[in-house]
Amino acid sequence: MSRIGKKPIDIPKGVDVKITDTTVNVKGPKGELSSGFPSGVRIAVDEGKVMVERTEETKDIRALHGLTRSLVSNMISGVSSGYQRVLEITGTGYRAQVQGNKLLLALGYSHPVEFILPPGIKAAVDQKQTQITLTGIDKQQMGQIAADLRALRSPDIYKGKGVRYAGQRLKLKVGKAGKK
Repeated sequence: MSRIGKKPIDIPKGVDVKITDTTVNVKGPKGELSSGFPSGVRIAVDEGKVMVERTEETKDIRALHGLTRSLVSNMISGVSSGYQRVLEITGTGYRAQVQGNKLLLALGYSHPVEFILPPGIKAAVDQKQTQITLTGIDKQQMGQIAADLRALRSPDIYKGKGVRYAGQRLKLKVGKAGKK
């Protein structure tokens, strides 16, 4: 039995979970999310808890049991409290600005990079314009957007310039020593 899959998920106050044939709909104060789940997994809601059980004992269904439970748990915590991801921009002249649903990034290229945020994701930039805070309710979408922003200019291994996750530590390489 999956250790993660057999843990019940507590439903906080103000969150409503509805199960249809193969979809889970979660509605809360921050918004609404829905997701499908595999047919070999059964999800039940009773007494303020969500239980995820499997109906078959095949290898594929056993693998999807814990995954389904984690996805439902992420949806519930997303609509109740939301998620936040912080990115830091390091480098001379590197900065970011928010204009509506767009991020304008100066990342050392000859032109500014324009990144359009999908619906449900909001961005905020600090006073120094070097820290981007992404907020949203969908954990998977948040992680993907943060990874896409980081990929625009990944941190350089020699100087450390680029976009990185907050708190990410880089081990900088030593440059050429030259001939003596």
